[in-house]
Amino acid sequence: MEPLIGIPCSMQEPQDELGSEASAAPQSYLRAVELAGAVPVLIPITQKETTLRAIYRHIHGLLLVGGVDIQPRRYHEQPHPALGKTDPKRDWAEFTVASWALADGMPVLGICRGIQVLNVIFGGTLWQDIGAQASDAVEHNFHPGYAYNRLSHSLHLERDSRLAEIFGDLEIQVNSLHHQAVKEVGKGLRVTARAPDGIVEGLEGSDTAWVAGVQWHPEWLLEDDPRMKGLFETFLVKCSGYRR
Repeated sequence: MEPLIGIPCSMQEPQDELGSEASAAPQSYLRAVELAGAVPVLIPITQKETTLRAIYRHIHGLLLVGGVDIQPRRYHEQPHPALGKTDPKRDWAEFTVASWALADGMPVLGICRGIQVLNVIFGGTLWQDIGAQASDAVEHNFHPGYAYNRLSHSLHLERDSRLAEIFGDLEIQVNSLHHQAVKEVGKGLRVTARAPDGIVEGLEGSDTAWVAGVQWHPEWLLEDDPRMKGLFETFLVKCSGYRR
């Protein structure tokens, strides 16, 4: 049986054909999960814990995807003027489910905003805007205006990391579509990838549970670098073996 992968949704702005706001997830993530051999399960934005629990008890892994900025109060900071849009309802639903998954040892993969969610749950902090706060950093936000699969910079992977094992190399090229990033690393996480300017681009859990986060968007690079699919496949193998 294919593992069921929970994907917390973002809030879609009102559109004519929808008539109001809608819980949604980008098709690129769903496609990546399906290509790797699993079934995506959308987790709606809701403020009802019973709804989240009803879905959560059926999934075998959690994929945290990109989206709007996290509320700075979650890592005990005041909003910076360069902070982007936030969504308190999404934060609550996503942090709630992710906290359950981490407590239960469920495999978790975070992408873009997802790595930031993981870091904040583990007690870390974020650069609210790299350009405004990290003086030595290079440009990281090549969106909009560039193709999602544009290779923007290299990464150095730690030799004994899950990422190095998956990619079979210590240097890879990635796309870059973010204006925020991990600042102080949460306890229980280790840095496994950095950009040339030192910005954190990869994290993994330090215990036996399979927890990993990447700042780039591997779902947009599946055809450009087959190893990107390997990241999803490795995650889904762990999900297949998960038992509550």
